[in-house]
Amino acid sequence: MKNVVLLGSTGSIGTSTVKVAEDLPDRIRLIGLAAGNNAELLLEQTRRWRPEAISLHDSGKAAELQAMLGTRTRVHTGAQGLIELATLPAADIVLIAIVGTAGLQPALAAIRAGKDIAIASKEILVMAGEIVMAEARRQGVRVLAVDSEHSAIFQCLDGKPTRSVRRLWLTASGGPFRTLPQADFGGITVAQALKHPSWVMGTKITIDSATLFNKALEMIEARWLFNIEMARVAVVVHPQSVVHSMVEFVDGSIVAQMSTPDMCLPIQYALTYPERVASDRVQTDFAQIGSLTFEPPDLARFPALGLARRAGELGGTLPAVLNAANEIAVAAFCEGRLSFPQIAATVARVMDAHATVPHPTLDQILDADAWARAEAARVAGAPVARILSEAERARSRPPSGSDDPRPTGSLPGFTRDGSPQPPR
Repeated sequence: MKNVVLLGSTGSIGTSTVKVAEDLPDRIRLIGLAAGNNAELLLEQTRRWRPEAISLHDSGKAAELQAMLGTRTRVHTGAQGLIELATLPAADIVLIAIVGTAGLQPALAAIRAGKDIAIASKEILVMAGEIVMAEARRQGVRVLAVDSEHSAIFQCLDGKPTRSVRRLWLTASGGPFRTLPQADFGGITVAQALKHPSWVMGTKITIDSATLFNKALEMIEARWLFNIEMARVAVVVHPQSVVHSMVEFVDGSIVAQMSTPDMCLPIQYALTYPERVASDRVQTDFAQIGSLTFEPPDLARFPALGLARRAGELGGTLPAVLNAANEIAVAAFCEGRLSFPQIAATVARVMDAHATVPHPTLDQILDADAWARAEAARVAGAPVARILSEAERARSRPPSGSDDPRPTGSLPGFTRDGSPQPPR
């Protein structure tokens, strides 16, 4: 039996994780659940699983939940609540499925508490892969992939050293605009961008899949997760989404992991690793699939891949800047402030304006994140006040006794009156 803490229990990955736990009640116990603001679903999950503790970002709703649940379940709130759950003494593994930067501090807290972590939040390794993986090595804990692509690579590698690898091949469906002429990109609507051909996901990740920023972030994530340089990370478009990724070895052989698209499979593998446990949830019929096709990505129509390669090769604070600028640009697109092509153009402008810090500390990464959000908001004409709130969440103070104290005073990346300033 594995005791699992699930951060992001009401999102698409979170609800799939709950399905996996329901399939394997004798192997998985959910002892901690955290959600953003969906108090109703969190309450339903809590009554079903009776976890030791839960957390809700909204403090008012959290207080209501505590009153309804009594003393049976501890209810935490805010960024500190995520850290409280991530460090529950009884937890064996913490699955982090929070969109954006809010998962970074809980991930580090869990690692320092000696917990294995399973990562569905790409931003954690994109922003701070060097720091997170070094900390995991120091603590002797596992960092397991939940993304279908990285889970596939992990399964294909099967413990083989990276020196035996020629390339890691990340597959991409190509999104809803794979065949749309570039001249038509300016007229793409939010509703069109949210119609993914293969997966059902949340808004942010679905828009990222349409721009291929999702694959761009996965390239950088793979670089850190598998300790391999960016030059050996490649992307190929595979519309059927049956081959989830491949490993090409130095002798020319290629090993692929395949299945019908269903996030329950990589989630189950991460939570039951190193075992494989029987499940009837995922069924693959090759005769019904018929054929598998592959094509190179169009870097002119989807510049996100080139931006990610540049950020991953240069490293330092630049990947955090790419990630933060993309988050703001996607939000601005959804609000009608930017056109679809302007998402990547905004990210490129912010990256060009950034003075990259090599081998940064966590504070320097968060400084760069805050600066990039403000700069992207300026470019997109978005409200800076909201951007300040997002940056504040990312910089939340760790629990007492942590060896990573946060500075006090004005929010780094901004002057005291809230205007943006370059990172130190």
